[in-house]
Amino acid sequence: MNIRSKRIILLMLCAALVMLAVLPTSSTATAAQDKIVIKQWYHQYGEAGTQDAVMRYAEEYMKLNPNVTIEVTWIPGDYGARLNTGLAVPDEAPDVYETQVNRDAAAAGLYADLSDLYTDELKADFGPAHMAQVSIAGVPYGFKMIDDTGVIYYLKSQFEAAGIEEPTTFDELLAAATKLKNDDQAGLFIGNGGTFGAVQLLQSTGATRIKDGKLNFDSSNLVRAFSKMKELYDSGVLLTGAPTDWWDPSVFIDGLAAMQYGGLWSMPAILEAYGEDVGVFPIPAVDAEGAPSAWIGGWTQVVNPKSPNLEAAKAYVKWLWVDNTEIQTDWALGYGFHVPPRASVAAGAEPLKSGPALEVVEALQKYGYPEGDELWNGVMNTALEDALTAVVKNGADPQAEADKAIAVIQKELDSLTK
Repeated sequence: MNIRSKRIILLMLCAALVMLAVLPTSSTATAAQDKIVIKQWYHQYGEAGTQDAVMRYAEEYMKLNPNVTIEVTWIPGDYGARLNTGLAVPDEAPDVYETQVNRDAAAAGLYADLSDLYTDELKADFGPAHMAQVSIAGVPYGFKMIDDTGVIYYLKSQFEAAGIEEPTTFDELLAAATKLKNDDQAGLFIGNGGTFGAVQLLQSTGATRIKDGKLNFDSSNLVRAFSKMKELYDSGVLLTGAPTDWWDPSVFIDGLAAMQYGGLWSMPAILEAYGEDVGVFPIPAVDAEGAPSAWIGGWTQVVNPKSPNLEAAKAYVKWLWVDNTEIQTDWALGYGFHVPPRASVAAGAEPLKSGPALEVVEALQKYGYPEGDELWNGVMNTALEDALTAVVKNGADPQAEADKAIAVIQKELDSLTK
């Protein structure tokens, strides 16, 4: 073999060694194949610190699971529109996202069945109202993350001075607002629209919307609710035309009304302004036959059934909302003011063990009802709201409007349950 041939062979051996050096070893290749990416979407929360919190949760999980990468997307603006667009594009779609579970999206296959993550004990801990919020036809599709509700805020010192007990009926609410109204403040602010929501009023009659696929109320419920709301609206005790609406606590803090209906999120600012003088109560019963009402709102985290990493995404959601009670408490109470949906977690949260916060927890447990219903839709809600407006603001006949609304709602329900 001549010198030239030896050099060629040597160069070939060197090239082969270089190729072996740059190719991944079998363990490296396996590690790359095992790397899982989970895309998680949130809408933009208003409370400071929430975005940092969800990033911290993701980082904690990734430390425990080095083969998993959590990519958090924080979406400002119209989250619903962005989510609808994203779910339609496989490469962009999130693996885990937050929403309010509804019948149409479940039918469209947008939620993974999470039945295998729920034990009987866990279902009992969430309770029937929360399970109803996350389930369609008995199948659980998500985990409730936080609870919001609305209550009426007041000052204990004003009630005591006027000899007022917490109202439990609309008659008592009207009497209290009349006593507290003066030249400097209105008696009650429930929003610039001047009414509670139609579903809130229906619940305050002691009825619910739909049960076992059938309407669980009749025209008498609506007539009672509409008539009492009309009486309150015409009384002159309500504040309307306020600088902000019911969701902002500044009307109450600035003393423009003695009582204000507002969200649970308003409590930190109200407590900062008035401290231990603050009292709360749910929307009262419309009459002696009814019951107070407290809607249960908030967000639910679900898993995309088309995720390429479905089991890993389910494991991450379970870690967040079943296994990690510290995170559940932090998310509910670390940045704003909400109630953890699980009874055991709420019971262990120090900020919820006394004062008005405890009263809210008790009201939710006793009177809470899901904000949504799997068979209740926008057509039904609009029919109910239109009837309420016609009676309260236009002086229409309560019985005629109740009958008209029920006809629309029953027709819509029939179309959904055929």
